[in-house]
Amino acid sequence: MSLLKFESMLKTNNVYFFDLVEFEEIIVHYLDTGKIALAKKAIKLGLEQHPESIDLKLLMVEAYLTENEIDKASKLLKRIEVLAPRNEEVFIQKATINSKKGFHKEAIIDLEKALSLTDDKIDIWSLMGMEFLYLEDFKNARINFAYCIEADFEDYSALYNIVYCFDMQKQHEEAAKYLISYIDINPYCEVAWHQLGRQHFVLESYKEALIAFDYAVLIDESFVGGYLEKAKTLEQLGNYQDAIDNYLITIELDDPTAYVNIRVGECYEKLNKLDAAVSYYKKAVHEDPFLDKGWILLTNLYFEQENYQKAAHYIAKALKIDEENTLYWRRYSEINLKLSFFEEAVVGFKSCLRLGDTSIEIYMGLTDVLSFLGEFNDAMKVLLSAQKTHKNFSEVEYRLVGLFFILNKQKYAFTHLISAMKIDYDYHTILNELYPFVFENIEVQKLLKNYKKATE
Repeated sequence: MSLLKFESMLKTNNVYFFDLVEFEEIIVHYLDTGKIALAKKAIKLGLEQHPESIDLKLLMVEAYLTENEIDKASKLLKRIEVLAPRNEEVFIQKATINSKKGFHKEAIIDLEKALSLTDDKIDIWSLMGMEFLYLEDFKNARINFAYCIEADFEDYSALYNIVYCFDMQKQHEEAAKYLISYIDINPYCEVAWHQLGRQHFVLESYKEALIAFDYAVLIDESFVGGYLEKAKTLEQLGNYQDAIDNYLITIELDDPTAYVNIRVGECYEKLNKLDAAVSYYKKAVHEDPFLDKGWILLTNLYFEQENYQKAAHYIAKALKIDEENTLYWRRYSEINLKLSFFEEAVVGFKSCLRLGDTSIEIYMGLTDVLSFLGEFNDAMKVLLSAQKTHKNFSEVEYRLVGLFFILNKQKYAFTHLISAMKIDYDYHTILNELYPFVFENIEVQKLLKNYKKATE
């Protein structure tokens, strides 16, 4: 009624009297709903009727801070502190200002003063916990959030923050112990069971994690997060069908997500139910067309099925989203090799090198394709580049043998053949695969046989 009366007053320009509590309720409503201009108007009118009210002035500080008018808030707060030096809200707002300026240690000092002036400490402990989090002092942050729990064991925000502190310190066993002690006090808290399951999951204690998640969803049958974590745990235990069932429950409870469809698809793929896997991967990319993981999973599945045309279609989708991903370019080259699109394969291998993937497989793949295309000088350049990164690799040395023969530089070819045999004699069969006429060369055969005899 007070709010309606106030808004009626604004429309008619009539002036009504409101007691202090009514003004505070009106102002807090506007602040909470983001109507700052109306909040300021209410504060102004309130101060005209109640000019000595410290609470209304403090609400003006809050309004200034909401609009990030820090200087105005600071000046007003100094005047308020002179009038009310033992008002805890003054120090809470001073802490807010210091926090906004990044002075978190000073904010903590302000909050400690506020603590000494009030019996209602929970909100202040929570604020102190947040300031310690900003300082990455997780131990003290956790202590303050624990005070909140001791005062109100249903303060789930504080519980989440305590677990977050343990997580940041990688103290997962300690987190599990804390949660177990909390569950002893509040055994029907699905949040605590869920968080306990998460700690067991990180510790790879999957059976214990599963028990915790079971309790979470038993307590709250609509707990989507509980079913998700339970499904992930079942995957780790190899129970893929049960995992699917739990993922599907989340779709019944909430809107389907690309993430869940991906997880279901991967479970079906592990069960070798490939049609079902494809169906869910397609649902995932329908939900989120920019989810490159969905496109690459479709690519890989069709690649394994030797359906290279479809694999090529989907790898193009993935690359359109993330053209800086070397794994995608590597798969692009592999697919195009299968389709005998050798120039496209060259593009893929060169993209890998450009993006920093200098693994031996990329160099060798590019060398072999260039050699097949008759671009022997380019192939040689690739090998010499590979040699700088991959020294004493038989894969490089035997290919140098073949290319030097092709380029009529037999002296170099034999030098590299000796080096190659020293590294890995048995790998010489690669010559027969890639450069059969070199392998069949009489001098090459002689050198291979003599080296074998000498090392037997």
